[in-house]
Order: sequence, then C-alpha cells, then structure tokens
Amino acid sequence: MNILITGTSRGIGFEMVKYLTKEPGHKIIMVSRNSEKLNELANYCKTEQPYAQIIPLVFDLSKTQSFQELNALITDETDSIDVLINNAGYLINKPFSELSSSEVAQIYRVNILGPIELIKTCLPLLEKSEKAHVVNISSMGGFQGSVKFPGLATYASSKAALASLTECLAEEYKESRIKFNCLALGAVATEMLAEAFPGYEAPTTAQEMGKFIADFALSGHHFFNGKILPVSQSTP
Repeated sequence: MNILITGTSRGIGFEMVKYLTKEPGHKIIMVSRNSEKLNELANYCKTEQPYAQIIPLVFDLSKTQSFQELNALITDETDSIDVLINNAGYLINKPFSELSSSEVAQIYRVNILGPIELIKTCLPLLEKSEKAHVVNISSMGGFQGSVKFPGLATYASSKAALASLTECLAEEYKESRIKFNCLALGAVATEMLAEAFPGYEAPTTAQEMGKFIADFALSGHHFFNGKILPVSQSTP
C-alpha cells in the first residue's frame, strides 16, 4: 500500500513508520520539516528492514502557500495514495489571554489548515486507490463533551475543527471510494506532551498508539466512515 504520514520526525508518527515497515509491500512517504530526524528514521528502517520502501519528504505543513511544491514532491514518488494519516500537531499550553496572534495562527495552520491543504493536494491520488482511507488525528480535548483543561483552548478548538472536517468530508465524498475517519487521542507519552506538561505521566506509550493507529488506518475503512472515535484510557 502507498501510505503518507505527517509528523514523522518523533513521537507517534515516528513509531507508526517503524511499525509499518515491518510488513513488506508498503511504500511509506513520511513528511516532516525536520530533515535530520527524517533521515535518521529512514536509515533506521532500512537497517532493520532492507526491503522497506521509505521516502522522506521535508516540508513545513504550516506553510500552506507552498503546497504546490509538496504536490510535486509527492507525485514524483507515487501515482496513487491508499492511506493518508494527518498526524502532525502543534501544542502550546498557555493561558488564552497570553497567547500571541502568531502562536494562535501557528496552531491553526498546523492542526487544521495544513490537513485541509494536504487532503486537497492528495485527493487526485486518493481517488486512484481502490479503497482509500484518510485518518485525521484529533484529541480528546477536541471531543465534544470531554473534560476541558485551561491553557489548551486554541489547541483543543483546532482539533475539534479537524474532527468536524472529517464528518463533512465523509458526507461530501460518500459516493467515492475514499473513507474519512478521525481518532481523538487521549494522553500519550510523547515529546510534545512532555514539553507542554512537564512531569505528567501518560498511560499510553507512543509505540502502543503508533501501532494502534497504523492498524486502524489499514483496516478501519472496512467498518467506519465519517466517525470520530475516542482512543483513551483516561481523561484526557
């Protein structure tokens, strides 16, 4: 399968790539702005699994005006996409009144505007797949009715927008072969979480969540479309 994953330089995305390369036959396009970490991951996968088809693409998803450039990079590597996982995220834990306009804009560019532009960019390639699956990674903070926490207003609302986008696209493309689903994750032990909440111990490791998301991305479209599914052992 041809699989494109964003946010692969660390955390859950990093672990997803490692897990998926264990199974031969996948071509994995991994997108991140961190070229050093991307190359490190690519080299690791090639060492562990010499047959792995790993394609690192260096791109900053917050630069929405440059997606034509990303489109060219992707189409140079594949003529179809079976799975798109919008995993990249940006989190700032800060009181709402203290957030700068640039911080708010960056959160929304990465968490919702980036996925919108990437899905639009990939649509022609997704439509060439026999049964494509777009998986958007949201958060329990953006899940309606969940417990909310101070300092996460902009992050949580951007993730809520991503969840709603999933429902809208599933409806708009229900006559196509593309399925759209959203996983609202609880706390996972990642570098991003540790930076925002120093000392907090999450109940789920990045490796565990990476495996779960990868498996869901490969098979979840057989059972779900337009669903927002909470994936959490706790609240958050």
